[in-house]
This record gives sequence, C-alpha cells and structure tokens, in this order.
Amino acid sequence: MRWEGTSLKEATGRNFVEGGDRNKHLRRRQATFAFTSFVKHGTVCIHAALEEGCEGERWIGYVDWRGRPALRRKHGGMAAASFVLVVEIMENLAFLANASNLVTYLDGFMYFSPARSATTVTNFMGTAFLLALLGGFLSDAFFTTYVIYLISALIEFSGLIILTIQARSPSLKPPPCASAALASCQEATGGKAAMLFIGLYLTALGIGGIKGSLPAHGAEQLDETTPEGRKQRSTFFNYFVFCLSCGGLIAVTFVVWVEDNKGWQWGFAISTFTILLSIPTFLSGSLLYRNKLPNGSPLTVIAKVFLAAIFNSSSTQSQSNVVVDLFTTPINTNEAAKQTDDQSALQSKELKFLNRAVNCNPAHKALICSHKEVEEVKMVVKILPIFLLTIMLNCCLAQLSTFSVQQAATMDTRVGGLTVPPASLPIFPVIFIMALAPLYDHVIIPMVRKLTRTETGITHLQRIGIGLVLSIVAMVTAALVEVKRKRVAENSGLVDSIEPLPISFFWVALQYLFLGSADLFTLAGLLEFFFTEAPAGMRSLATSLSWVSLAMGYYLSSVLVSIVNRATRHGGRQAWLEGRNLNHYHLERFYWLMCGLSAVNFGHYLFWAIRYKYRSKEERLNFERLNYG
Repeated sequence: MRWEGTSLKEATGRNFVEGGDRNKHLRRRQATFAFTSFVKHGTVCIHAALEEGCEGERWIGYVDWRGRPALRRKHGGMAAASFVLVVEIMENLAFLANASNLVTYLDGFMYFSPARSATTVTNFMGTAFLLALLGGFLSDAFFTTYVIYLISALIEFSGLIILTIQARSPSLKPPPCASAALASCQEATGGKAAMLFIGLYLTALGIGGIKGSLPAHGAEQLDETTPEGRKQRSTFFNYFVFCLSCGGLIAVTFVVWVEDNKGWQWGFAISTFTILLSIPTFLSGSLLYRNKLPNGSPLTVIAKVFLAAIFNSSSTQSQSNVVVDLFTTPINTNEAAKQTDDQSALQSKELKFLNRAVNCNPAHKALICSHKEVEEVKMVVKILPIFLLTIMLNCCLAQLSTFSVQQAATMDTRVGGLTVPPASLPIFPVIFIMALAPLYDHVIIPMVRKLTRTETGITHLQRIGIGLVLSIVAMVTAALVEVKRKRVAENSGLVDSIEPLPISFFWVALQYLFLGSADLFTLAGLLEFFFTEAPAGMRSLATSLSWVSLAMGYYLSSVLVSIVNRATRHGGRQAWLEGRNLNHYHLERFYWLMCGLSAVNFGHYLFWAIRYKYRSKEERLNFERLNYG
C-alpha cells in the first residue's frame, strides 16, 4: 500500500465536490471519514475514524496501537519514548548477560578451543546485529516498529528457553572434563551442538528484530518539526545508550556472577525471564505511542531507481511527462503546479547519474520514478560511506567479548577478598558510559551549543570521529598490555601453567575503558545520524545500519583471525592465534595490526566526513509534506 502524497480523503476512496451550497452545508456538518485495511499477507490494517477539521490535531502519517489516527495532544513525546528506554534496559540485560560471558560457556562447558569459542561468539553477535536489517526493513515496509518488537521479543524468548533447557540437562552437554586435561576433553558435537546453535540463532533472530525496531520506535515519538523536538530526540539517543549500559551493568555483574557461581542454567533463566517481562512493560505504553505507517518496501524503491538510471534512454522527457510522473499517486490540477515547483527544489546536484531515472525516457513503465524517490535514494547512498567506515571500530569492539575476556582469565582477578569473573570486565566502560552520557547531554552539549551557536553543538560526524580516534588509542593500549602480560608469564615461569599470573586484571580494564568511550560516542552518533539523514520512509532500515556496522565488525574480526592464522602458519611454526594456551599466542601482534588498520580507516573517514553535506531542516520538512500530504 502506498501512502505518500495521499490525503485522508483520497485514502477513504470518497469523492468530495467542492463549491456550491451543498458543499457549504456539508462542510458545516461533522463528518466521519473511515479508512479500513487489515494486517494480512503483508498488508497493514488500519481502522480509523476522524472528524472533519481535526487534521491539525493529528500526527500526519501516524496511528495509535489500534490503527486510529494518532493525536498530538495524546500520543508521542518523551513520556512515550521513556517506555522504550525502560525496555532497552531489560533487552540489553538479556542479551549482554550471555554475550559477554558466552566465550567462557563455550570454552568451559562445550569444550570448544579458545579460537573456535571466540569465532562462535563473534559469529553469534554478528548475526544478531546483522538481522537488525531485517527488523528495520519489515518495520518500514509492511508492519510497524510496535508489531516487530513484540514478535521479535517472543522469538528471543523461545531461543533462550532452548539454551536454558540445555544448560540445565547434563545429558544435553558433553561429559564433564577435568581442567587439567583440556586437550582430551570431548567437544560438543552432533545433536548437542545442533541444539546449542538452534538456541543461539533463534536468540540472535529475536535480538536482530528488537535492535532494528526499538530505537526507531522511540525516536518516532518525538516531533522533529520543532527545535525542542529535535533536542529531545538527541537526548533520547544519548539516554538510549545510557539505558543500554544500565542493562549491561546488571548483566556483567549480577548475571555473570550467577552464571559462574550458581550455574549457567540460572544465568539463562534470568535472561529468559527478563525478556519475557519486557513485553508487558512495552505494552504498558501502548496508549501513548504513535506508530508510523509503513510506506512499502524501501529496497524496491532503491532497486527501481538504480535500474532506471542504468537502463533509461538518454532522450530527455518532456515537461508534461515530468509532471505526470512526478509522483505515482494520483494528483489534482491544483497540486500539479505546486509539485512542479517541488521538482526543481528536490533535484540535487549530487550523484547526478541517478537523475537519469527521471530525466530520461523510461525503458519500461515499471521503471518510472519520481523526483522524490530519486532524492531519497541519494540520501541513502550518501550515508553508506559513513556506515562502511565504522565497521573497523566495531571490529575492535569485538575483542571485548573474546580475546580480552580470555586475557583476563589468565590474570589475577582478585579485588581484596572478592574474585571478579573475567566476563565482568565490561563493568568499567559501562560505568564510564553511565557517568558520561548525562554529563554529555546536560553539560557538554549545552556549553558547545553556546560556543558554536548551533542547534546540535557537536555534529553527528564529529562525534563519530571522536569514537574512531579512541578505538585507535584502545588498540595501542591493548597491544602494550599484552606485551606486559606475556613478559610476566615468562618471568614467573607460568607460560604453560593454568595458574593465574601475578598481574592484576585491571591492566586489561584500560582497553575496555577506551573502547567503551568509543562506543558511547560512535553508537549514539550513528543512531541519530542515520535516523536524521534518512528519508522518513526508510528510517528504521537506516537506523538498523548502526547495528549492521557492529555485525560486520564482528564478522571482520573472525575473518581477520582466519587470515592471520593462515598467513602466519608456515615453516612448521604455530600460527599467531592458534592452540589452547593463550600464553603461546602472538596476540600483541594482532592488536598492532588492528591499530594500523584503524588508523588507515580513520584517514578514509575524514575524507568522506569533510565532504558530507547535511540535509537542512527545510529539506526534511519538504519531504515530510510530500510523504504524507
């Protein structure tokens, strides 16, 4: 179903004749316009009734949870967005409780090698974040973010149920193995491995749907047509990362402690209960939510514009044809003149090759494009380099869940009389993010706004750039700490021992601190950047690119490990990242390699960021008007 440029009257299919006493009489009456459709076979169902004269009181293009028009006085705002923030605490608690410690479970209970454990974790997390693209696509194309969240939470719940059952049943895991004889331990295979991966990837599917819908759902509650609304949206994304960290704090302290001391079945059970509890919490805000109407498949529009730009003939269209084809929905004579003016305003000078989609004779009627569609595709293409250049940072972040945890596991994790689980190391960046996010939003940004006299203070791309620099610093720190750790192992004669090394795990906390800071700047910046710069009908899909960048970073980490091992396994020598003993790894060389790659990546980022031209407020409002009439 197509909604752009369609008024409520047109959507109902009713005809209204203007002028004359009869219409004058009709305008004085209260009329109810009902438009009906249903959620079936990918078609959105909306039942709504609207009294004449109240269009200024409703959110154009939005409905409430029952499909009725969303009203300005009742729906949206920070009160509605606050429910999303609470749900994010629960969602990330359920996710990070397992992801941060999963490498320990795979290594100590499923008896995977350290390298395979690390690869399995990065593949699981990468898949979860990559599937955010599916959640965002479905939210934009066929359903609402409201519906996608509920479906995804139930899918994640089913995956966690499977993992809980397996962790609780000894018969569904490999037989126990003495830690002193790890080389002879029986790795999980066959049905046991199948059950593990089914549970993991059902969980990943649910996580992906949530990541692709929840941030956009919260941001959609805020009015971008006013300066106050835009500031609230910036605050929302800052506190979204803050709440994400709150859930992470509980996960890496309490839940990880339960997993290590009471059993993994209890850790999985806590995650299962938490994601289940998030569903009624989310539903409790239903009366306040405004839900954006889906606009049809954004991928179809992108494909059509590119194909039209490639195959359309070079003969220029006549002016009359341009007006006729400006929008695919029917328009009346009065609107034609206004939309002809919009034509010149919409056609930008960037990515001129895409203008062939409207400036040339269509090769086929299916390739007829509007100027609005072409400009929307240009918006998406422009943000892609920024997306691609954040992947390397997320490759660095992947080390927090893999090799960094394994490093800490070889070190002294005692703090006074308390032994800290290695998987609780993320507590350091989490606490720092929780302290920095409110400071950034309420102190730093207001000060910078006064200095720069701009609405945003620090631009989105500047914020992302700061995160990229911090990731380089983190990799330098990680390499130096690993050199020190291995030197201590050699000097203590504990290279081949399983005893903890006489060096505090606080040294590893340094790389966590820098990478956590990088995550705060980059993730919040990316979420807001993609949501703000993307077309209204593609925002969920664009926002999910923030998570897809994380996915590609985790996959890149796995690929780099494989490439490095293949390249360094020669002459009978052991590869840099191979074997069961981390003390024999050349992990410091791997970190130096990532540092160099990150520095090159940052140089490319500067090239594209300096040349990027932000959309003006007028452009955004113009596209909003063209989308929803």
